[in-house]
Amino acid sequence: MAIIEENAPTQQVVQLVNGMLNWIVGSNEISVVHVKNLLQALIKWCEITVDQKTVDEDWLTEITGTGGGLGGLKVHTQAEIVEKVLKRTSWVLAAVVLKPGILCQSSQQRLPYTNTNSSLLRTRDPNTIFRYSARRNADDLHYSPYSLSPLSPASIRLLRSPRKQLRKIPKTPFKVLDAPELQDDFYLNLVDWSSTNILAVGLNASVYLWNANTSNVTRLCDLQTESDTVTSVAWSDRGQYVAVGTHKGIVQIWDATTNRKTVSFPRHTARVGALAWNDYCIYSGSRDRFILQNDTRSSKQERKLAGHRQEVCGLKWSPDRQLLASGGNDNRLLVWNQSCMNPIQIYTDHTAAVKAIAWSPHQQGLLASGGGTADRYIRFWNTLTAQSLQCIDTGSQVCNLAWSKHSNELVSTHGYSQNQIVVWKYPSMVQLARLTGHTFRVLYLAVSPDGESIVTGAGDETLRFWNVFTKCRANKESDSVLNLFNKIR
Repeated sequence: MAIIEENAPTQQVVQLVNGMLNWIVGSNEISVVHVKNLLQALIKWCEITVDQKTVDEDWLTEITGTGGGLGGLKVHTQAEIVEKVLKRTSWVLAAVVLKPGILCQSSQQRLPYTNTNSSLLRTRDPNTIFRYSARRNADDLHYSPYSLSPLSPASIRLLRSPRKQLRKIPKTPFKVLDAPELQDDFYLNLVDWSSTNILAVGLNASVYLWNANTSNVTRLCDLQTESDTVTSVAWSDRGQYVAVGTHKGIVQIWDATTNRKTVSFPRHTARVGALAWNDYCIYSGSRDRFILQNDTRSSKQERKLAGHRQEVCGLKWSPDRQLLASGGNDNRLLVWNQSCMNPIQIYTDHTAAVKAIAWSPHQQGLLASGGGTADRYIRFWNTLTAQSLQCIDTGSQVCNLAWSKHSNELVSTHGYSQNQIVVWKYPSMVQLARLTGHTFRVLYLAVSPDGESIVTGAGDETLRFWNVFTKCRANKESDSVLNLFNKIR
């Protein structure tokens, strides 16, 4: 290894540095002493004052991560070693280039080094040394001219960045409650979760309240004295009142804070299987094919909606409380507003009873519905334009649907023949999770007030609690005028 003399001419130093670089790349056994001597000679030639330990063996060992030389190929490749050495000694090489006398030499030229990166140890025009130039990309500052990768620095950084963790949905329920005499009837709605975190469950002739905060259970009412049974339950928006539909066609309103009945509406002629609140008004769907609107502050009947030809088994208000969706055993999905006595939209694509209905809280006018055993489809509708958007065959009876409050996901529960619970990503309809555990049809579904958990009920007389959603916010909606769900036009 040649050592640079103190008064060596510039061209000789340039040639020695160039030869050293070629030797590093081509050598399989690189001596720490040789590299150290070259760096010391360069420092002395550049007239730079440094601490001797800057180029001692320990420092070189730290650069390479090897324990005795720069040729530790078992740990590092030659290209990686060169890259590390050049990064840590770039200030010495820069001093060689900028040493007074180099830039004014008549032999001013690029080094004849064979690397294709012409910026390596390139002599500079003295007139441009202090000239303003655009800021370089931070990736370029760390990019080695000896890199053998065909990828750009940005691509390498992207590949090395940690992958986003996929959300793991627990496959087992975190709580299971016994629900004796929970009916195995597709057309009933016997479970609802209030905004105050209390679960209402209809069991035969009684309604029980389970406090999710304290796990206390109380019985709200018992219809045995009236020779009646519970066929539906629904909490008011504020969580104070519970509406109870009965087999005899009566709708009773109970105050959950006092356990007292406040009003009763005996206006249906058959069982009441579906209930939906809108402020102080309770809407009830019955086997008599009618939907009745009653104001709980008085005993007057507000409206009687006739549109279904068979039993009404699903009722859901839109988030803005402007549209009411109803599903029936006549395979039809109807949409009503608050002023007309006739449905404003009728959808007949389902081929079985429509009980599962859910309005999206994220996209205005987006409605999801599910069909029974002979249908098995989940369908999506744009009620702003009265158009069908998409559908997916689930392979089994769709009993319930519910949207996540925080993200564009929804959960469906199923009956014949798989009895499963499925979490979907909308609009791709990719299955995020498939949960099993019930041995009967999963006929009942309610979402917790925090939007993270759901409870499911089945004819196996159990209530199972699952963590299926998260509180992370959904992606910001596009402001494009092409997005039909952002506004009513």
